[in-house]
Amino acid sequence: MRFQPRVDRPPYGSYAAIVGSFAGLLAAAGALGRLLERDPQCQSALDFALLSAATFKAARTLARDDVTSFIRQPFVNGDPPALDEEQPIAGGAQQAIGELVTCTRCVGTWAAAGLASTQILAPRFGRVLTWSLGAAAVNDFLQAGFTALTRKAN
Repeated sequence: MRFQPRVDRPPYGSYAAIVGSFAGLLAAAGALGRLLERDPQCQSALDFALLSAATFKAARTLARDDVTSFIRQPFVNGDPPALDEEQPIAGGAQQAIGELVTCTRCVGTWAAAGLASTQILAPRFGRVLTWSLGAAAVNDFLQAGFTALTRKAN
């Protein structure tokens, strides 16, 4: 008799695997940084603000933009641009990953860890990537503000 997963119960085993993967990858990045003798530079408030903006942009891009729908597609039902219609496929690892890749807060945690790790392991690339994403996030806010102002003026 084959085991049938309960669809009404969250995929706790898959959640545990995702959390374990996150912790393992973060530990591996730290160990690799130590092995390569990469000392994390003293971080300033500007670095933190920039990392925050870059994380915001990366999370929104991964979880919401059409251009990254190919990443979400194996784990969700629905097609962009109807983002509200993208629902995780029910059951098991696909559901857990689907929930992760459609949640900006969830994928943001991974993005922050990836960006911070990249700054330690490959500092030049990490800074270029973080500054580019941070500038794109500021651009998004400026564009939204400009749109709101012109809408109000008209």
